[in-house]
Amino acid sequence: MPNITLDINGAARTIDAWDPDMPLLHALRNDLGLHAAKFGCGLGQCGSCTVLIDGAAVRSCLTSVGSAAGKRIVTAEGLGSPAKPHAVQAAFIAEQAAQCGYCTNGMVMSAVALLARTPKPTREQAQQALAGNLCRCGSHDRVLRAVQRAADAGRA
Repeated sequence: MPNITLDINGAARTIDAWDPDMPLLHALRNDLGLHAAKFGCGLGQCGSCTVLIDGAAVRSCLTSVGSAAGKRIVTAEGLGSPAKPHAVQAAFIAEQAAQCGYCTNGMVMSAVALLARTPKPTREQAQQALAGNLCRCGSHDRVLRAVQRAADAGRA
């Protein structure tokens, strides 16, 4: 089996990749024990598997481990900790933006990517950046308030 080394959350992690076309999501969850990125639709349409690759929000269910090698991958586990959450995670907590949890990973990771490139987004920019994340329970307004809160904190 070929080994593939991935830069995940600032650490080099090597996996036995029996198939370099295997989805990155499977390697994260099954081989590396990182469970923040969720399996939702498997088609890149729901956003629950979103991770950051070189700063861009990417669907890990559609990204192969082979294509991710040599790139900087950040999962929600790499953003912050329960004791010291990332500004976006803290804003989601403060706004109670996570209800059922289905979309939370994708919304958080997409918001982090948005705020990295647009530190003070308009509501419309936030809506556009989060549009690819399906929310089952309708917490969109709280999610948008959380993005605004994180932007206002200026620490995203």
